[in-house]
Amino acid sequence: MLIWIIASLLAFFVKGLCGFANTLVFTSVLSLGNDNIAISPVELLLGYPTNCIIAFRERKYIRAKICIPISILVIIGSILGVVLLKNVDGQIIKIACGFVLIIVAFEMLFRKEQKECGPNSRIILYLIGFLSGILCGLYGIGALLGAYFAKITEDSKEFKANICVVFLVENTFRMILYAGLAIINFKVLKTFLLLVPFMLLGLFGGMKSSRMLNEQIVGKIVVVMILVSGVFLIVTNM
Repeated sequence: MLIWIIASLLAFFVKGLCGFANTLVFTSVLSLGNDNIAISPVELLLGYPTNCIIAFRERKYIRAKICIPISILVIIGSILGVVLLKNVDGQIIKIACGFVLIIVAFEMLFRKEQKECGPNSRIILYLIGFLSGILCGLYGIGALLGAYFAKITEDSKEFKANICVVFLVENTFRMILYAGLAIINFKVLKTFLLLVPFMLLGLFGGMKSSRMLNEQIVGKIVVVMILVSGVFLIVTNM
């Protein structure tokens, strides 16, 4: 149980700090000694209230025109996932996603900030938004979604508010699916309840830390987490 506690503290500290990447941290810490079928439902249940808390706290920064279209894409991604998983090797998709994340992260890191974007850059943004919805729906991968929101939001508060609303939509859909397939069971619920205090401790620690950092540092942390996510996807699926 100690490793689960450590994973919860680390994952949700990162969640409070930058608004996403909790799944990456939680899974990477636990994956060596646990099956994904045991990790995913617990992380889903822990992540749901964190999205509620962050979205409520930053509610005045929620933009319907930003989060509603992507929420729709996430649901479409969940439906299309059934077809894709039957016809395409899931590892190939994850590796490709990893390379996309690395490219996007370096582009965000070295390109000067631009408030205005031309037709070509808008097309790229729409493409990233579409792919992020599909991949988030398929695998719960939020890093490409993070890259998309980092490009279209004004600051970290708007970023966290809108990405957490989208995660809430995706989480709700997945919780219904998991419950219907009996993936969420008594053992999962027991583990979830035991980890809630540590999840809250990590979350509020991360949120407090983010308030003490300036926007540029938080932005760099987001980019680093996107880059790490890409490397992690490639390494674990090759």
